[in-house]
Amino acid sequence: MAKKSRGLNAGIKLKERRKVSKKPRRSALKKKTDPLQGASQAKGIVLEKVQREAKQPNSAMRRCARVQLVKNGIQITAFIPGMGASKLVDEHDEVIVECIGGKMGRSKGDIPGVRWQVIKVNDQSLRGLLSGKLEKARK
Repeated sequence: MAKKSRGLNAGIKLKERRKVSKKPRRSALKKKTDPLQGASQAKGIVLEKVQREAKQPNSAMRRCARVQLVKNGIQITAFIPGMGASKLVDEHDEVIVECIGGKMGRSKGDIPGVRWQVIKVNDQSLRGLLSGKLEKARK
C-alpha cells in the first residue's frame, strides 16, 4: 500500500484516500434493521399490554405494550414509563414511541429487549396525563 501524503497541502489527497477505504458506518447499518427506519419517533397502534420481567438482581414486572408501527407494520415492544401509566394506555390507542437511549441503540436498564418507550397517547403527552394536567382524549 502506498504511503500517506504528508505536508501542508496534503488535505485533498488524504480526503480522497479516506473515501476509498471507508467502511459502512454503524448508523447506516442501524437504519437497515431499525424498525423506526432512522427516525427519532414513530406512530403506532397498541395491540396488547404486556409485562416484562426485569433482569437480575432486580425482580419486578415492568409494564410494556406491543405496538404495531403505522409506517411499516412492524411490531415492537415499548416501555410505558411512570407509576400507573399503564392504566392510561388501552388497546387500539394511537401512541408515539421514541428510542429509550441505551448505548449503541440497545435496550436500557433492566428490561431485556425493550428499546422504545411510549411518550404520547392519542396525541396527549403521557407525562401530562400522569400529572393530571390533561385528560385522555376519546378517539
